[in-house]
Amino acid sequence: MAIDPVRRRFLARTAAAGLALPAADLAFLDRLNPVSADEARLDTSRVQFDADIEPLVRLLEETPRERLLEEVAGRIRSGAPYQRVLAALLLAGVRNIAPRPDVGFKFHGVLVVNSAHLASIASPDAHRWLPIFWALDYFKDTQAQQQRQRPWSLPAVREDRVPHADQARGDFVAAMDAWDEDKADASIAALARSGGAQEIYELFYRYGARDFRDIGHKAIYVANSRRTLDCIGWQHAEPVLRSLAYALLQHEGENPSRRDGEPDRPWRANAERAKRMRNDWLDGRVDAKATEAFWEVLRTGSADDASEKVVELSNAGIAPQALWDALFLAGGELLMRAPGIVPIHALTSTNALHYAWRSSGNDDTRRMLLLQNAAFLPLFREATRSRNKLADRNLATLEPQPLEHSGADAVGEIFADVDAAPLAAAAKVLSYVDEHTQPTELIDAARVLIFLKGTNAHDYKFSSAVLEDYQHVSPRWRAQFLASSVFNLRGSTEPDNKLVARTRAALA
Repeated sequence: MAIDPVRRRFLARTAAAGLALPAADLAFLDRLNPVSADEARLDTSRVQFDADIEPLVRLLEETPRERLLEEVAGRIRSGAPYQRVLAALLLAGVRNIAPRPDVGFKFHGVLVVNSAHLASIASPDAHRWLPIFWALDYFKDTQAQQQRQRPWSLPAVREDRVPHADQARGDFVAAMDAWDEDKADASIAALARSGGAQEIYELFYRYGARDFRDIGHKAIYVANSRRTLDCIGWQHAEPVLRSLAYALLQHEGENPSRRDGEPDRPWRANAERAKRMRNDWLDGRVDAKATEAFWEVLRTGSADDASEKVVELSNAGIAPQALWDALFLAGGELLMRAPGIVPIHALTSTNALHYAWRSSGNDDTRRMLLLQNAAFLPLFREATRSRNKLADRNLATLEPQPLEHSGADAVGEIFADVDAAPLAAAAKVLSYVDEHTQPTELIDAARVLIFLKGTNAHDYKFSSAVLEDYQHVSPRWRAQFLASSVFNLRGSTEPDNKLVARTRAALA
């Protein structure tokens, strides 16, 4: 069987002096039709609900885990397109996995769908099914977790409670503000049937960022659900939006609308700060010294200090890009100081909030998203400190380390160091990016290693977020940001996961 040229180039370029990345044969993916980049995007002409999506969802729900990949491979060979499989995967998760009591844990079976999709569309055509097959298998794992803990299924809408279309938006806002689950469920069903995607998600962008519960998973679900719906089509929105509203109303203790809960304080304070930002705050200069000053506050200050610094710098004529640079860098530095679950979410939630910031057309919402992200980074820092000691590492002063190899061969050298010597790997990334202003081969290798070595949802969530955000950081800071990512990327010396072999067997 011929080896596809993309894989041939990748394997050839990383086979250097015993430092080669694993030459895993992904030729078995050739047995599926490759997914073109156009196919993975939304066909805006499709507005009708896909008549056969329910049987495919049931297939995912009812097929045992050990047979699912074979069954789905058969459907794909029979013509099931990428978008339909992705839609069934999201809907199966929404219907079978409860987003409460924690918007995380087993609910990653839903949260990871968009991350797998992003990994797919960023990959060569011939590799695009592999992240989706991983997510299919992971869905069965989380579905089983749900059944063991507490069998659950998204209930049918109480149609007698659904308001008229002209009342839907007002009722939804009132219900969310009052943290009223029943009224929110009925009103979001009405709004899904009568409103448009942008109108509805303008509301969700705010509610996803209003409180620091669930270490950023609320904002992550908002962004990931919107992005997946943009691919699979708005006709699937209603159950997804109902699940999302239910997730965003998760809280501990008494109703948050009737008390001054600590997770809710940044939003209330920032609502007043937003009014003090200059009218033309979206304009301004990108200033490295301003980024460094804000970064230092994020490193040492409180949530209030960080949000106040946003107002100060904005009113001094600093552009939002310089502030987002500091937020990305502070998240990366926190990961470098204490690799683990909380810093991972400092980065993935920043990715989600930045996506919402880029997507929103509401000026006040955009102010609040920036201010909230500023408040969240110190909260992530302190949550990390409560679990782990923070190493004395400073991303801003990390020095480049010379590479023993040059050109494409240097990629293998970097990923050979990731597992045992991540600080050295990070320093070598600085050198690599200095020589390759567009480090495409390094980023592609990172993705392939997730396919081969990844074992959990955070491998996909994290890598999709940081490899996307590399392009959102100003060129001045991109090398440092990418260097910090190696503290949660997969290295080349780890064993391959079992899914590649299972997928190969399914397609045999």
